[in-house]
Amino acid sequence: MPSTSITEQKTALRRAVRARLSAMSPEEREESDGILFRRFLALPPLETADRVLLFYGMGTEPDTARLIPALMDRGKEVLLPRCLPGRAMEARRVTGESVLIRHRYGMLEPGEDCPLVEREKIGLILVPGLCFDGRGYRLGQGGGYYDRYLAGYTGVTVGLCRRAVLQEAVPREPHDHPVDLVVTDGEPVPV
Repeated sequence: MPSTSITEQKTALRRAVRARLSAMSPEEREESDGILFRRFLALPPLETADRVLLFYGMGTEPDTARLIPALMDRGKEVLLPRCLPGRAMEARRVTGESVLIRHRYGMLEPGEDCPLVEREKIGLILVPGLCFDGRGYRLGQGGGYYDRYLAGYTGVTVGLCRRAVLQEAVPREPHDHPVDLVVTDGEPVPV
């Protein structure tokens, strides 16, 4: 019997994880978000990070927009990604007055009027993922934006993962970058 390729394994896992996340009720997701965000905000590396790059959650992803005012109240500079041609991205600083623009993929992102921040000046990046495993590897949407952006990044990376989709092992390729910490709404995960 022929083995499936990593790409096929990732496609099948994406389908299964999306189905599991879609089956969660809004109340379950809300409860999960509350736990994930409390644990994220309590992370020691967050205390020392002056600038934090978030992703703007959409669909069944954690509603990370709720983290923006909490981080600003702590004096953090909050950054959001902006997609660029060639599947690249950059980080732009946002404030409570920033106008976000809907990208063609559906997420909200800062406009060019928001100040650009170099990757080296970011203390912590919250990395999106459909799911993660205990070693910090993630399954993303498949565009490769974050894998390209994280190449050479030396700050702290964190992933949020609902326990319902935490994996024993995520299929991975050489270009896949694990996060340093995985925050779950279940038992702590050593990475």
